[in-house]
Amino acid sequence: MTKGTVVAVCHSDQKGTRKAPIPSGVFIEDCGMSGDAHAETGILRQVSLLAEGSIEKMKKLGIEVGPGDFAENLTVSGMELHRLPPGTKLQAGAAVILEITQIGKACHKGCAIFEQVGTCIMPKEGVFARVVTGGLINTGDAIEVIQED
Repeated sequence: MTKGTVVAVCHSDQKGTRKAPIPSGVFIEDCGMSGDAHAETGILRQVSLLAEGSIEKMKKLGIEVGPGDFAENLTVSGMELHRLPPGTKLQAGAAVILEITQIGKACHKGCAIFEQVGTCIMPKEGVFARVVTGGLINTGDAIEVIQED
């Protein structure tokens, strides 16, 4: 089993902005994180995840970034998330089950990070998931692969 740690839970009430780290988030089945701008019933990109190692790659390019700066809901250490195929199920915290639906996406128009350094990690290493089973995820919770397709 592949295991990691949730190093940040991040939230924003507006799309197209960086997210702010918060202590915990409530994840709603087939919707996303409660109160987050990207939460929407029935879509495939309800939750975004990014590995801490991906953020480190951007730091090496000379940009000061951290959890939430790529608009991810969950920043995870100890896992190479982008190497997990769509269909993989992750358990975060005591009860939340996420199913990976997509790896990568094009940056939105005006992506500040892309404009600053000419590249961004989200198109290749951002991971998107839908919420299969809802519940609470806290900063510091374990996250692990429970089923890999």
